[in-house]
Parts: sequence; C-alpha cells; structure tokens
Amino acid sequence: MSNDFNDYVSSSADWRKTLRQNQTRTYIVIFIFILIYTSVGMIVDLFLVTSQYPDAPIPAVLEALATFKIFPIATVVMLVIAGLSLLVTYSMYDTIMLLGTEYHEITPETAQTMQEKQLYNVIEEMKIAAGLRYMPRVYIIEANYMNAFASGYSEKSAMVAITRGLIDKLTRDELQAVMAHELSHIRHLDIKLTLTASLLANMTIIVLDILYFSALSSNNRGSNKSRGALTAIVLLLRYTLPIINILLLLYLSRRRELMADAGSVELMRSNKPIASALMKIHDDHAQHQAQYSDEYANTPHEHLRRESYLFDPTQAGISGLASMSELFSSHPSLAARLEALGLKKRK
Repeated sequence: MSNDFNDYVSSSADWRKTLRQNQTRTYIVIFIFILIYTSVGMIVDLFLVTSQYPDAPIPAVLEALATFKIFPIATVVMLVIAGLSLLVTYSMYDTIMLLGTEYHEITPETAQTMQEKQLYNVIEEMKIAAGLRYMPRVYIIEANYMNAFASGYSEKSAMVAITRGLIDKLTRDELQAVMAHELSHIRHLDIKLTLTASLLANMTIIVLDILYFSALSSNNRGSNKSRGALTAIVLLLRYTLPIINILLLLYLSRRRELMADAGSVELMRSNKPIASALMKIHDDHAQHQAQYSDEYANTPHEHLRRESYLFDPTQAGISGLASMSELFSSHPSLAARLEALGLKKRK
C-alpha cells in the first residue's frame, strides 16, 4: 500500500531534543565498542601471562596489567594494528564505498545536463545552510533504485553519492531534503564513528577466533584452574560477542539515521520534504521489488553500503537481503522515522 503525506497528522517534533538524545546514545555505543576492544586485548594478555606464570591468580595478573606493572603488550599491539587499519580504511574509503557500482563524479565543470547542474547546486545550497566549510565530492551512481549515502572520515574528505533513480523521481524540495539528510551525516561526523565502530567490531572477532583455537589447544593439553577459567570466558565470548557487535552496529546505524532526519528538518525548516521523500522511496522500492532485488543482488559489495544508505531496501521486502526481524534492521522502520519527524497515521 502506498503512503500519502495527507494520510498523516503533523505535529511539532522537537528535532533538537532528538539530536541531543541520539548524540548521547551514539557516544555510549562507541564507548562500549572501545571497552569491548580493550577487554579482548586484556584477555589475550591474561593468556600470555598465565602461560608464563601458571600459578598466578587471575585477579593479581589483571591488576598488574591494568597498573602497567606488567606491560599489556597484546592490548598495545591490537591498538597499533587498529590504528594502522583505520589509516588504510580512511585513505581508501571512497573507493571502498563505490566498489561494484557504475558511477561518475559531478563538478561544476563536468556536469553534463541541467539535472546534474541542479543536483550540484542543491548540494552547494545545503552545504552553506549546514555551515560546512568544504564542499563534499558528488557522485552519481547509475542505478534505477532510489538511494543515497554519505561517507568520509572528516568534513574535508566527505563525499555524497546519489543514484540516478533518486534524482529522476524526487521533486527539487524532496531532493534538497535528502541532501540535507546526507550533509547532516557529515556535519555530525557519524560517518567517521560508524567506520571506526565497524573496524573495531571486525578486529575483535578476528582476535577472538585466534584466541578461541589457542584456548581449545591449551585446554586439550591440560591446564591449571586459572587457564580453565580463562578458556571458559573465551568460549563464552566467542559465541556471544559477534551477536553483541551486530546489535550495537545496527543500533548505531539507526541512531545516526534519526539524527540525520532531524538534521534535515533543521536545515529545511519543515518536516514535510524529508517525510515525503522517505514515503516516495519506500513505495518505489515496494512497487519494483523484483527489479530492484536483481539490481541490488547483481551489484558487487552492496553489503559495504547497506548501513550508510538513506533507505534500507530490506524494509520494502527486497528478497535476498531481508533481515530476520526488525531487531536486525540497519535502519528504523518508515513508521518510526515518520513518528520521530512528528507524523502519525490518521485513525
């Protein structure tokens, strides 16, 4: 069933409150990721120390590591590797995010049509309205489905990518609202936070896998009580931490989308343009499920862009990408986003 703006009752949503709440929640999630990452490093150090001093009690070893009486070499090495990985990721973020797509960059000199010139002008207007110092690089992806995303590690390095389908099917006000949404991601710097959280989550799983097989090997050879307790902790984390990481990443993604929606309302001074755009994008995906399912499925590396997209195609029932439940959705539902914008369905 298609959505119509007239089917909703608009109220005065407090977008400033939404921004404050979501920024706080975002920082909490990032803090949890750093805590998890550091904890895994400390567990590795515990394994290394207890292998050298089998009779040492875990609390005493942990205290020694925390106070640097014993240098936590594994934790430091993990932090160094994470730093180097982030540098590589940041230096190649645009190539990574556009992998598999047919795209071209738009500048005032290379814009070939009035439509492309209008797109660039709209983004330039929103850049000024958002108070950004640098103009993000603008890419058009040649795809029929309606979507967009922003990426980068700083305001100066930022980029926005928009599909041809989105440009063709939105009005100028709706396009402007979508660009305001994407530039809000840049202004809030959540593009960098998401990139960092994803890397930390992946690295903890890699380290845990190595530690998991090491723990099984040492357990088979027989070990003391402290090593047995550490092995039990590693086994527990091996199966629970991946789920926790996924839920935290998806929660972070949903928070950033609500923040960007609120940012769009702030810049546009109205909730109607972004709400109308979201309804139109949702309905378009629902009406072209089979076609878009093939397009998404046949575009390599779509999983890299899913959390960054304006709209998660699984919410429109695109087969092959669907999540198990709303719990595992990278974006809030359309109803949740509209409610946050101050729109409720008429009874």
